[in-house]
Order: sequence, then structure tokens, then C-alpha cells
Amino acid sequence: MPVLQYACPRCGNCFDELVKSHEEEVRCPVCGEVAVRSWSGNVYSSTGKPAKKCSGKCSECSGCR
Repeated sequence: MPVLQYACPRCGNCFDELVKSHEEEVRCPVCGEVAVRSWSGNVYSSTGKPAKKCSGKCSECSGCR
């Protein structure tokens, strides 16, 4: 299960959340609004090494493999 970064569009709270799936709906712990995924953090490949020029959107790229 991945720990992903989220940001709340209502209150601006940024937080990490342990999720079962990337598609799982996550709510802000401060105000309860549905949060959006934040892509600003570090992204690592499945080998644990930092990925070069990776957006974190694996469906758009196969550069980590």
C-alpha cells in the first residue's frame, strides 16, 4: 500500500495518506473535503532508486522500468 501526498482544494491542507489504491477517494482530515493528489514530492521507481524526470504518473510513462 502506497503513502501518497494530497492537497485540499478547500482549506489548502497538505498531507500524506496510506491508501490501498491510487484511485481511492481521500478526504482532508481538517475539513472533510475530497482531496486531490499532489505530485510535488519525490518519486521513486519500483527499485527504490530516484527516477529521472518522472512525473509520478506511471500510466503516461515507462521510464522507471
